[in-house]
Amino acid sequence: MARRSHRSRLRLLAPLCGVAAAVALAGALLSPAADAGAQAPTITVSPLPGTPDASPATQISFLGAAGTRVLAVQVAGSRSGRHRGRLEPYSTGTGESLILARLFTAGEHVSVSARVSTGARTSTVRTHFTVATQPAIPQTLFRNYPGDPADVAHYLSASNLTPSTVRVTTPARPGATPGDFFLTPHAGAGTAGPMIVDQSGSLIWFHPLAANVDATNLHPQRYDGKTVLTWWQGRIIKLGFGQGEDEIYSSSYKPIARVLAGNGYRADLHQFTLTASGTAWIDAYDPVDTNLSSVGGSRHGVVTDGVIQEIDVKTGLVMWEWHALGHLPLADSYASMEYGSHPWDYAHLNAVDPGASGQLLMSSRNTWTVFDVDIHTGALIWRLGGKHPTFKPGSGTVFRFQHDATWQPGGLISVFDNGYSVAGDTQSRGLLLDPGLSTDRVTLVKQFINPDEKLLTQSQGDLLNLHDGNWLMGYGGLPNFTEYDSSGHVLLDATLGTNVESYRTYLAPWHGRPATLPQIAAQRDADGSVSVEASWNGATAVSAWRVLAGPSQGSLSPVMTIARNGFETTAAVAGANFVAVQALGASGAPLATSAVIAPAP
Repeated sequence: MARRSHRSRLRLLAPLCGVAAAVALAGALLSPAADAGAQAPTITVSPLPGTPDASPATQISFLGAAGTRVLAVQVAGSRSGRHRGRLEPYSTGTGESLILARLFTAGEHVSVSARVSTGARTSTVRTHFTVATQPAIPQTLFRNYPGDPADVAHYLSASNLTPSTVRVTTPARPGATPGDFFLTPHAGAGTAGPMIVDQSGSLIWFHPLAANVDATNLHPQRYDGKTVLTWWQGRIIKLGFGQGEDEIYSSSYKPIARVLAGNGYRADLHQFTLTASGTAWIDAYDPVDTNLSSVGGSRHGVVTDGVIQEIDVKTGLVMWEWHALGHLPLADSYASMEYGSHPWDYAHLNAVDPGASGQLLMSSRNTWTVFDVDIHTGALIWRLGGKHPTFKPGSGTVFRFQHDATWQPGGLISVFDNGYSVAGDTQSRGLLLDPGLSTDRVTLVKQFINPDEKLLTQSQGDLLNLHDGNWLMGYGGLPNFTEYDSSGHVLLDATLGTNVESYRTYLAPWHGRPATLPQIAAQRDADGSVSVEASWNGATAVSAWRVLAGPSQGSLSPVMTIARNGFETTAAVAGANFVAVQALGASGAPLATSAVIAPAP
């Protein structure tokens, strides 16, 4: 029996054992047995009923309305027997997770029954699931295609920063949306890491990552009432998914929180969305043993399952979990089946967008399907595309290997359609679709295609609504990104270096004030003058630089002021033994001063 406290408590009922008990506990999640005279609250228990491949390290999650508490719970595995643990509450006050003291056994059936209260109402909720067998998988990293060293930026004052350059091929035209671009360059030449550039392609901020570590999904979000900077980082393995974690940084580029996948998984690179209640929607990939004989494969095959989780950021608890297996049939996949050491990535979940009516929009790249999921039951409400669409496809609405399905105002849906050369596609497209909930036919509302280049990207990409009539499209596996107006005319076009990839591209206003000091480099020229280079990684308020010089470290005085010119500003001053630089704001007031250095000979 766990010790009772404000953080954890547990009351175990009579143990349930064996398969018969698992069958007895199978029931409707949304219709719990309520006490007489009380209306049953809606409690969602994860793993959801019928989940065929829950993690051996899974917690049991009880998610409901505010004030939801678990009064008593019993958990039993058909092989491992009764399980004990501790209850941990969500910081949102909407439920609790049971953290078990030991793992489940692979292949066993598990039954869960609990008494749950929401306010004055109490009900019994149940779930049942099967535990996955998780084989070892190869850890070979995704191939890095060679780039061009000429596409790598270098800075004397910040020699540790070597990101890809950004070349703006069509400068911002009238009507272009103001803001900065948020990119995550990897592959090609240059260091990988999250990066912000302005609309001229000039660097604002770069966060270099260690070798073999990449980033995706850099963009501003709101957390705890403040604007923050978020991204995923980790290893991208050849199997087509990531193993890493999601980062939350302040506007001064200091870490605030780190979001990890729960239940023994590692966060994948595709989705990281914060909510106003302090939770995060993330995804994870899990190769599991699966019988593939129904689709012409081996009875002892391995499939990569897609897992979606809602995480309580402050506690790290899993509040909700959904698996593609059990909801998306294997036969729906368009992906080729490979054996040996390469699991079959039959679904490849790559987008999750929570709606306002208790439902989730999800995208499964390898089934060519975007679908709506009931958040309480996990059931599919409807499907766009794929082999079994709910709605008839209208002209121009068929997409293949898509990414970034997102809810839009008025019930519309945006999709980045990667396309498929074998099917005759020649360009990737941005699509705005009306799903046809009242007409049973999908309608193409808008289409965005680059008019100057035929850009067909096999992977990644996004379509971002800028909410002023303009749209931004990142080509993911290609280094290009383009801003369009509402009629599809190009407002700005740009590219990273050769073979450099950025999973998604975002555009938003950003105000950063680094906690670090400005950086300086200086060299003495042949004529005795000194060249000074100044930069401040991440600073957005610098309008000019003041150069300080003097005969000793303690006797510096201002010798010149020069307007900021890109990430690194260069100035030439008369001979001096020591120099420093001072960042100035728009009013001319000093923001911060660099270290004092002696010019290099």
